Order: sequence, then C-alpha cells, then structure tokens
Amino acid sequence: MAFVAWNARGLGNSNSHRALRDTLTKFNPCIVFLSETKKKQKYLERLRTKNRFSGSFYVDARGLACGLALWWTEDISVTILKDSTNFIDTLIVVNGEEPWQCTFIYGPPHTAEKQQFWRDFHCLRQDTTNKWCVIGDVNIVVDQSEKEGGNPVINSQAKCFLDFMDVAGMIELPIKGGMYT
Repeated sequence: MAFVAWNARGLGNSNSHRALRDTLTKFNPCIVFLSETKKKQKYLERLRTKNRFSGSFYVDARGLACGLALWWTEDISVTILKDSTNFIDTLIVVNGEEPWQCTFIYGPPHTAEKQQFWRDFHCLRQDTTNKWCVIGDVNIVVDQSEKEGGNPVINSQAKCFLDFMDVAGMIELPIKGGMYT
C-alpha cells in the first residue's frame, strides 16, 4: 500500500500539476495527502477527478496560506474523525481488515503556534486505542543534518517534538524519495 504526502507549497500552475501527476503515476498511491495547497475545495476537486481518486476531504486554504487535501481510492474506507487547519485525523479500513488511525499533518510553520499545537495534537493519541500512523510535514527539523542552509535548528522546537514522539510511543519510519521533502 503506497501513500503520497506532499507539501505542495501551492498548486496553482501547470508545473505543479505536472509534478503531481508524475508522482502519482510513479508511485500509484491509494492515499494522497497534499498540504499547503493554498487552494479551495472546488479547485482541488477538479485535480482529484482528473487524477481518478474516488474519495476526498479538504480543509480550505485561508487566503493564500495553508490548505489540506486528502484523496483515496475506492478500495480504501476512510472516516474523518477530526480536522483542523493543521491536520486531518482519520480511521482507515483496507480490505475489511482491522481499522487503524492515520493523522495527516501539516505542522504550524510559526514558532509561536508550535507548542500549543503539540499539546492539542497529543490529545488525539490519548483518545484512541487503535494502531496510529502520522504522515505529513511537521514543520520541525530535529537535527542540522536534515537541512541545508537557512537558519540553524531551533533546539527547543526539536525537543518539544521529540518529547511528543517519546510520550506518544511513536517511531520515525524511513522516507523513500528525496532527502529534503
């Protein structure tokens, strides 16, 4: 089962549409999560239809910021449990197997919002006994080796995120694809 999670940084031009189509063709995912779409549902629905996904859920962009899209194929059952500007929390069933929780995340980019977000996000874990997977962009770099250029890693943000992972009993799975995604 393949998932694609992509911080699109906007889906308003033919280059981004082509990159999306090429990625979907290459990986043939059953679930696609797009963050920072900077678009409203009506626009994203046209893209979903063109790319032949049967199900969808959206958190509209606010002005020219944010925006989340979740698409899935007909063989996947997705129930939306909760959503916000920064995540879509779901219950997924594949081929009638045991349901599991998957939260698709786009962490807040602004430092002032991060600590409260992790406190609120932790409540999702406390509310479930299901297996849980978190997919997306947390907008935190925990080690300088994970980035090139720009400002140095903010240790307090990295610690907050690592503490959250520890308390929630989470592990980081290896990525497949570009190193800086």
